[in-house]
Parts: sequence; structure tokens; C-alpha cells
Amino acid sequence: MGLFDSLAKNALGGMLGGQDPAAMLSGLLSEAGGLSGMMSKFQSAGFGEAFSSWVGTGANLPITPEQMQQAIGLDSLQALAAKVGMRDSTVLPLLAQFLPQVIDKLTPQGQIHEDHPSGSQIQSVLTSVISSSFGGLFGGGKA
Repeated sequence: MGLFDSLAKNALGGMLGGQDPAAMLSGLLSEAGGLSGMMSKFQSAGFGEAFSSWVGTGANLPITPEQMQQAIGLDSLQALAAKVGMRDSTVLPLLAQFLPQVIDKLTPQGQIHEDHPSGSQIQSVLTSVISSSFGGLFGGGKA
């Protein structure tokens, strides 16, 4: 992991009250029943097309924080927010921004091949997503 990647990961960890973002995301996926379970939640909430776009190989459809809350459920959101010591209203925009990118990178062939990705897979994907997101703030450069 390069210096910029480490800084980006630490910045997100700091925003999340020092919690490991990969462990939190892994917990959220596990609670949902893996990627397929998460997809079912989004389909049930009426956002299956958005989730399918994240899995697929085309462009990712956006999702609003409010839609994210409807899809993952208030209980899951509150549990996640409590783990990081933040308000729901702070966690939701982060999920809406990063979850589509993470799902996209966990399904590079446009299909769910591994329903329960390992912690190291999630860590690797999350580091990549965070690095590219924060890299855009600084002209996309990596150290």
C-alpha cells in the first residue's frame, strides 16, 4: 500500500471514529446475508436497478442517502452508526458514496461470484476506492 493509500485509509478511519472501515463494511454485508442478501434488500426497497448497475460492468447508478437508508433499513443503519459513534445522518452520505464503488469492485466480471468476500478482499477494494476518491481531491496523484 502506498503512502497516499495509507493516508486515505487513515482519513476515512478518522472520520469513522477510528473504526476499521473494512470490518464495518464486512459486518454490514454479513448481516445482510452477503452480497446476494444485500442485493435482495435493495430489490425489496425498489432499488434493484441501482444495485444491479453496481454489480454489472456498465456505469454505476447513483443512490441518495435517503434511498440507502430505505434499502439497508433503519436498524442496520443505527447499529452501524452506533459502532462508529456517529449520527445516522453522517454515516448515510458515506455509504451512498462508497458502497456502490465497493460493490462494483467486488464484482469485476459483472456477477456475484463470491457472496461473502473475505476481510482482506474488502480491505483491498476499500483501499482502492478510498484512494481513488480522495485522489480526485488532490489531482489524482498517488505517492
